[in-house]
Amino acid sequence: MRPRATTPQETTAPRPATAPRARATARRADGDGDGPPGRARRTGVLLVLLSLASAVACCLVFTWWLPADGERYQDYRAAGPCPSSALTMGHTDCLSTWRLTVEKTVNRTAGKESVHDATLTYRDSWRGTVHFNGSGPLLERLEPGDRVTATAWRGEIMVLAGDGVRQDTLEAPRDELQMNAAVGVLAGLVAVQCLVFGAVRLAGPRDHGPLTWEPYGRWVLFSLFGVCFAVGFAAVWTRVPWWTVPLAAVPLAGCAALWFRLRLRRHPRRQG
Repeated sequence: MRPRATTPQETTAPRPATAPRARATARRADGDGDGPPGRARRTGVLLVLLSLASAVACCLVFTWWLPADGERYQDYRAAGPCPSSALTMGHTDCLSTWRLTVEKTVNRTAGKESVHDATLTYRDSWRGTVHFNGSGPLLERLEPGDRVTATAWRGEIMVLAGDGVRQDTLEAPRDELQMNAAVGVLAGLVAVQCLVFGAVRLAGPRDHGPLTWEPYGRWVLFSLFGVCFAVGFAAVWTRVPWWTVPLAAVPLAGCAALWFRLRLRRHPRRQG
């Protein structure tokens, strides 16, 4: 017998995702939209506390860390040679010079680990190790037994010199306050994001709209890191004043957050 032909069953095409369904999916991905309100409120409280901690860190950067580094750099630039009666490697505000002998050097770079050190001696009364940011231009030339001239300030060796070549140690103050400012701006922007996301969850634990972690919150947080450090490095490279960092980073971070929001509004499925 031939099998009977059957008519195809009527099927219903899947309905396209609507904006409300996309928001519901985003809330589920966020982890607290469809859960009990208490869970969302606890998340909101934690975000507000994290916001306070970030705000404190921001204040410490701009009221203590950045001014302290700036003052130390200015003091170092203004320091003059020590008089002969004050030749000591103790905590002095003048610059003392010493003829030291190289005992050994270490130049090693393996993956993320990088060590650039020189162990120095002064007669038989002193032995110490100084650290560098890289092997050049002086450290790579040094051999055990070489004589070098060290410049000390406030009990630390700031510069080594030999054969007309100088190299700063890691202890030498640097005019790179732009990176201090970048860290402070980042802490402040993270505080704002955590405060907004936390306040929304406290006010509306069942529906916090577009302010979900996945993907909007994650995109905004990553953009804050990228913007702040990009502006900081650019400011160091171009030698502009440190106060230009917040003037540039804050508007750029705001524009990035707005662009992400508009992108999600045009493509609501991305929130799922």
